[in-house]
Amino acid sequence: MSTTDAIDVRDLQLPQESSALSAQRAEHGPRLAPRKVIQTYDPDEWEIFIEEWAAGLAPKYTRVQRFGGAGDRGVDVAGFKTAQGFEGEWDCFQGKHYDKSLTPSIAWPEMLKVFLLPVRNPLYTLPSSYSFIAPRGLATSLGHLISTPTELKKKFLEQVVSGNAKPFKDLDEASRAAVLSLAKVTDFSIFGSIEVLTLIHQHSLTPYHAARFGGGLPNRPAAASPPAEVLSGEMVYVRKLVDAYQERFDTVDSIPAAETHDWTGRHLQRQRESFFRAEALRGFARDSVPPNTFEGLQNELYDAVVETAEAPHADGLERLRQTLDRAVSAQLSANALIQVTEPADRRGICHQLSNEDRLTWVTRE
Repeated sequence: MSTTDAIDVRDLQLPQESSALSAQRAEHGPRLAPRKVIQTYDPDEWEIFIEEWAAGLAPKYTRVQRFGGAGDRGVDVAGFKTAQGFEGEWDCFQGKHYDKSLTPSIAWPEMLKVFLLPVRNPLYTLPSSYSFIAPRGLATSLGHLISTPTELKKKFLEQVVSGNAKPFKDLDEASRAAVLSLAKVTDFSIFGSIEVLTLIHQHSLTPYHAARFGGGLPNRPAAASPPAEVLSGEMVYVRKLVDAYQERFDTVDSIPAAETHDWTGRHLQRQRESFFRAEALRGFARDSVPPNTFEGLQNELYDAVVETAEAPHADGLERLRQTLDRAVSAQLSANALIQVTEPADRRGICHQLSNEDRLTWVTRE
């Protein structure tokens, strides 16, 4: 698999039948420990896992891009620190999914590729850091070299000069001379590795971890209270609430009137609190589960309430009441966010759907 599509942490989608995270997968995940699970990946899935991890390092990177596959030029995943991409500061992550630890003989050709980038195209810059990432880590010999940049540089230069092994022996003399010149002035401390335990821990802070390894979702923070004044982003659902109030109470024909009315004032406050709880759940989902998981919950709840919302009712307030009751009682179990969703969240999602014009309380012939 090869891709050159730029992504960021909000765009990543897991290679599943649906990118929404199921409740069963979030809670239980695979039966193997994460360190064992990643050993079962094929090279493409390993690169996707690294991509998820790197994207989770935001805001360190303005974007993360995967180039895995043939023609990747020695860059499996790049973390770009500026909008200039390869022409600015960037970090290189080289994923190697082998059934053994990485040795120097595996590392030399990969290191050569990154030096050839600016040699063959001066628009490229060397990365600020270059990290090998392998499920079984580095062999002792490569680990010692990585930990002694001076010795690593010496051994790499020997490989370039001798040209005994592929791909060094295939270099033309001009390229060999250019690589030597660049390598001699390069600080080889840019080369390193990401240890598996560090990788898994940092991946656990991304929205993709529960989908891969289970273990449940993190604790959900408390939702903020709604501000005193109705915000512009609330106007659609609040206006629909006022329409429903006016059907029952003729004088409640505006938001200020609804706020000052004895019954509707309290009711409106509760609905706004529910809406803001649902908005907080949306934010929690953005940071804790893969894209589309929250939208999946919205769609599941919509399917549960739409027949009630579209059935005949005495007036808009009765339609609202029965729809919210149905939302709270609906048996929803497929979506991972059910683990952290409370009744007020469900009512708030109905108001989100109203805000998106998917639900309406007052029907006009």
